[in-house]
Amino acid sequence: MRQKKIHVYLMPGMAANSAIFKNIRLPQDQFEIHRLDWFVPDKGMTLEAYARKMNTLIVHENPVLIGVSFGGMLIQEMAKHIPVRKLIIISSVKQRSEMPKRLIFANYTRLHKILPTGMVNNLDVLAKFAFGETVTQRLELYKEYLAVKDKYYLDWSIDQIVKWKQTEHHPDIVHIHGDKDIVFPFQYIKGCIPVKNGTHTMIIHRYKWFNERLPTIILD
Repeated sequence: MRQKKIHVYLMPGMAANSAIFKNIRLPQDQFEIHRLDWFVPDKGMTLEAYARKMNTLIVHENPVLIGVSFGGMLIQEMAKHIPVRKLIIISSVKQRSEMPKRLIFANYTRLHKILPTGMVNNLDVLAKFAFGETVTQRLELYKEYLAVKDKYYLDWSIDQIVKWKQTEHHPDIVHIHGDKDIVFPFQYIKGCIPVKNGTHTMIIHRYKWFNERLPTIILD
């Protein structure tokens, strides 16, 4: 009897599109990949409501959800409402205690409200928000990956990140994190699979690492 394929849904990070996963390959006889993309939230939409709406795009039972950065936070919210086979976050956080102090501080001071999100067409500003780095050396690369330039979406995303209150994470979550991540510093991350010299954008630059290990991680 032919074994059913495992359906794997991929969620990119803030402001990025699913092209960041273009080099991710899983054995086609075992897995089928589905790439998700951000949509602009309705006015006043909560992260929970956003997650529920994103879940309407999940058309297979017990999928594997893989999310990067803010996408990793989103898939954790999605998994609160649908059964999943595996939950994997990359360059993200499992709970509020793993956030750097500057983000927790921003929630209390509201400093994030004055960030220059109106400059979303400035690719360097957008890359700083989304990837934690400037684009000097990789301008053409980031033109391809940074596609969500709506000011309301960016303001909403930053607000949801700094307000995220999760204190207990999914018991079976798999967390993959680079030890050179400057957005979510490695020193705050507990119980992860470390990637030596991995940065916040390692899903793009270290895709071979993921292609070699994700099948085993998913099936484990």
